[in-house]
Amino acid sequence: MSVVVYTESEEGTFKKIAQEAVSYAKGIADKMGVPVTAVAINGGDTSELGKYGADKVLNVSNDKLSKFNAEAYADAVAQAAKKEGAKVVVVSSSANSKYMAPLLAVNLDAGYVSNVTELPESTEPFKVKHSVFTNKAFSITEFKTDVKVIGLAKNAYGVKENEAAGTAEDFAPELSSEDFSVDVVSVDKATDKVTIADAEIVVSGGRGLKGPENWEMIEEMADILGAATACSKPVSDMGWRPHSEHVGQTGKPVAANLYIAIGISGAIQHLAGINASKTKVVINNDPEAPFFKNADYGIVGDAFEVVPKLNEKLKEFKAQNG
Repeated sequence: MSVVVYTESEEGTFKKIAQEAVSYAKGIADKMGVPVTAVAINGGDTSELGKYGADKVLNVSNDKLSKFNAEAYADAVAQAAKKEGAKVVVVSSSANSKYMAPLLAVNLDAGYVSNVTELPESTEPFKVKHSVFTNKAFSITEFKTDVKVIGLAKNAYGVKENEAAGTAEDFAPELSSEDFSVDVVSVDKATDKVTIADAEIVVSGGRGLKGPENWEMIEEMADILGAATACSKPVSDMGWRPHSEHVGQTGKPVAANLYIAIGISGAIQHLAGINASKTKVVINNDPEAPFFKNADYGIVGDAFEVVPKLNEKLKEFKAQNG
């Protein structure tokens, strides 16, 4: 028996959320006194997973799985879990994993809880804390099923090095035509230096920037901070920025350590999608903007005056501190 963890990768490179998921799985495994088995699907070099606590890696190499397919991936991970006799399966709370996890839970006759923020407070009975109501509250949920599927909230546990063997083992799940009833036609990828999904810091702009020609200062700040760029829904709807940058309840959810909103008033849908971010900074010339009520720090001022000055100060600070 072991704790099984699905590790997401892209073009042969494991994402930060995969490292965090393995770290979290190791934390649960230590509580239960069992090893950790990672499942890597076309993941390339799996040796790094041992650094975060994976005792064994089941390496699935299959050309049919070159593009994410929720049904096929769920079946592959379920077969791995059954092979290992897993009672706990850990996935991330990425868009792909949230799509796959319910299918995985059905396949394993398991309970599923998403957006889990901490290690289980107890394993007998098995209880987890998770965010609810678009991250406005927390709930303690007790699993009643024999097998549990846990969706770990991004940046909730952190990446922790805990050296383990990470022994690789080839694994070939038996996939049927039913696993491919949905065909992936194409995949559009964001071209940011840092993707929103993996970013520790996100710099986001809204209609207050008045046009796409003014995004240079947003991109400059993101470059200085090593951040991803994002935008509000109206901005992407008007074509100022690509839809891949749209964050909020109807776009990509954000759980960054630092979220900087520039010229965004703070519609409820936007706030719901970024509420899991740990520190929120707002720059807006309207002191009554709703975002200020949800911000940790706020600057009331013209973005065209504040942001260039802030960028200069950030450059100075970076130069002095390496």
